Amino acid sequence: MARRLRKKRLEEHENLDRWLVSYADFITLLFAFFVVMYALSSINEGKYRVLSDSLNSAFRNLPEGQLALPPGSPPLPIIVPVPRPREAEEVKGRQRDKMRNMAKDIMQALAPLVRAGKVRVLETSRGVTVEINDSVLFAPGQARLEPLSVSALEAVGEVLAQSEFPITIEGHTDNVPIHTPQFPSNWELSAVRATTVLRLFAEVGVPQEHLTAIGYGEQRAVESNDSVEGRARNRRVTILIDALEPEAPPEVLTEITAPPP
Repeated sequence: MARRLRKKRLEEHENLDRWLVSYADFITLLFAFFVVMYALSSINEGKYRVLSDSLNSAFRNLPEGQLALPPGSPPLPIIVPVPRPREAEEVKGRQRDKMRNMAKDIMQALAPLVRAGKVRVLETSRGVTVEINDSVLFAPGQARLEPLSVSALEAVGEVLAQSEFPITIEGHTDNVPIHTPQFPSNWELSAVRATTVLRLFAEVGVPQEHLTAIGYGEQRAVESNDSVEGRARNRRVTILIDALEPEAPPEVLTEITAPPP
């Protein structure tokens, strides 16, 4: 009887230690969980680079195999397609023809004023420049267009409305100061005059996103202000039609003459 009790007590003691097995399994699973979490938090640089190159190849429309790099390799430079010289020259040639045709149309619309010396049409490397003497457009010290000049400017605006080139309208004055309630200085006078021409062009259909107006006052004189003729030459409105692909060198200047009456 005593032997049986001793054996039963030994079996009960062995049963109390079985929780260690479950505890060990729990610790092992917890350790494995943290190992997996650590592995997920570490970026595989090689796989990341291959993924990045695959995305680049998709956006560049290039074969994917050309951009797959082994781990540790430097990234490939971005390849920007550059037009071949012949294609670039063809684009510039077509643009040059458009600019010259536009200059001829403007010349035809302003031919009487060109022959009278009130308008100059110049072809430069940047595009076409139209210089209009302010006596044709405005009364002295005013920014309201003269009635006789409106039809001429409308004809120019109809030509510009058919183009895609940026257009900048500049107002210029001489160095004679002006002090009126409307125009405290030549800055305001030149700016309002340029804006007046811009508004007329917009009304005849020139896209507003192509138009810019700037007033320079007397800061960009083309002649000396010491003479009456020089001051008259400096009082002007300049219309700059900028080429999308300017030619080089920028100082090329050619005056376009008016056709015979």
